[in-house]
Amino acid sequence: MTLAAQGIDTGDTAWLLAATALVLLMTPGLALFYGGMVRTKSVLNMLMMSFVSIALVTVVWLAAGYSLAFGEDIGGGLIGGLKHAGMSGLGPDSVHGTVPTLLFATFQLTFAIITAALISGAIADRAKFGAWLVFVPVWALLVYVPVAHWVWGPGGWILDRLGALDFAGGLPVEITSGASGLALALLLGPRLGFKKDAMRPHNLPMVMLGAGLLWFGWFGFNAGSALGANGLAAAAFLNTLAAGCTGLLGWLFVEQKRDGHPTTLGAASGAVAGLVAITPSCGSVSLLGALVVGLAAGVVCSYAVGWKFKLNYDDSLDVVGVHLVGGIIGTLLIGVFAEKAMTGGAEGLLYGGGLAQLGKQLVAVVVVGAYAFLMTYGIGKLIDKVMGFRADEEHEHAGLDLTVHAETAYDHGVLGHGAPVGASSVPSAQKAKTQA
Repeated sequence: MTLAAQGIDTGDTAWLLAATALVLLMTPGLALFYGGMVRTKSVLNMLMMSFVSIALVTVVWLAAGYSLAFGEDIGGGLIGGLKHAGMSGLGPDSVHGTVPTLLFATFQLTFAIITAALISGAIADRAKFGAWLVFVPVWALLVYVPVAHWVWGPGGWILDRLGALDFAGGLPVEITSGASGLALALLLGPRLGFKKDAMRPHNLPMVMLGAGLLWFGWFGFNAGSALGANGLAAAAFLNTLAAGCTGLLGWLFVEQKRDGHPTTLGAASGAVAGLVAITPSCGSVSLLGALVVGLAAGVVCSYAVGWKFKLNYDDSLDVVGVHLVGGIIGTLLIGVFAEKAMTGGAEGLLYGGGLAQLGKQLVAVVVVGAYAFLMTYGIGKLIDKVMGFRADEEHEHAGLDLTVHAETAYDHGVLGHGAPVGASSVPSAQKAKTQA
């Protein structure tokens, strides 16, 4: 049987293959973004938390996650079944819309991977790596998978029953990761020296490189969610570029006005904030709406990252301030700027839709945020009781790179590839203890 007879469109398939690779690249990009933002003694640990998420989430997704998220609903819009556990019943001839089902499943997998990796930024410098290895697969199954089904799965209650809109992941990716990061940050407590010691990024070029890779991959994230090489993908692509730009400019404007100088970290963070906010709305708003969404996120998130100092929660790398707040902004503004030409039906407040759509978006934000926070706190608490989630104080002082991974980013002579533990490791350990 030919591909055309099966309903597979080669153009759509080619674009989604590229988009899937782009989204997967976002996790190494995130690793660099986070790795540059921490102090030198935790660089490798941050890289590892992202990279290991790729492996852990992939195994869980293939075993049961995809089936539970995108399988036929069996729970009143809450969860799918296990018909496709282990990818059972899916092969090269299986079709989802106009693309192979296996490709669609892989594309969705890349979303699950980066969502889990995002959470690590909230607990940088102080989480046990072993606890992280347990947390990621459990969290993916109990938090990400159900929310993905609510929003995108067949019969999911948020899209099919409530009628809230989310084109590319404001709810299951941004709000879920942000609320989960807040839960773990509160559970683990602040880093040693929080609000006392300078905890500046150790490598800003690395941060900018990571942000650039994230921005590049985000085109696959958002435009790929059209699941085809079509006009909607083109609109989402342009909206993504526009919002990233206004997010960057908005953040720099606030820095210039508030602090007297724009920073490279601000530019990177502002671009990411704009990209976060446009994620749910890129397929629902016009170009004008995208410009406003990005600008609003850049301005508001630039203030939100400082809330942790006033409220005394240590969100190390601003997952809450950027991803939770930015996700909320982008999801809610769908209720203001949604256009019928983009959505095919629903309209926002400014286009004659009244408050109805805004109300639906608000319900979705509150329920998803509360669910992610409570479930994550519960999972984290259980892991903490069983094996401990917070790193030992001595390990945190010395740096997790050395104490957990037996290596440092700038010292290649410590326990590398079977090297014996000798006197050479002692100076490195002492040096790590003094690094800020």
